Amino acid sequence: MIEKATSAASIASMLRTLETHSAQARGVSEDSVSGAPKADFGDFIRNAVNQTNSAQVDSQKTTSAFESGEAIPLTEVVMKMQKASLSFEATLQVRNKVLKAYEDVMNMPV
Repeated sequence: MIEKATSAASIASMLRTLETHSAQARGVSEDSVSGAPKADFGDFIRNAVNQTNSAQVDSQKTTSAFESGEAIPLTEVVMKMQKASLSFEATLQVRNKVLKAYEDVMNMPV
């Protein structure tokens, strides 16, 4: 199940969905009162997805190297696998929370 969820197409689809929602939210909530620069939500999400992808790729490379007989400790392999798994789960939960919040806002009566 994680292989299907961590595929490049799945991650790209999740990123496109988040970018679409971010663009819609940006059009609704422009804050012109404060002149301070704002962090772009899309950049934050893109960065998080890229870090998750990097952890997944690093885990796969380390696992492949261990399986091919390179001198990599098993503990390092397990730690990288767990780090990649936790990173993916955290990213997935953030995505779910953001989408739920967006749906709640969109379903509010005006």
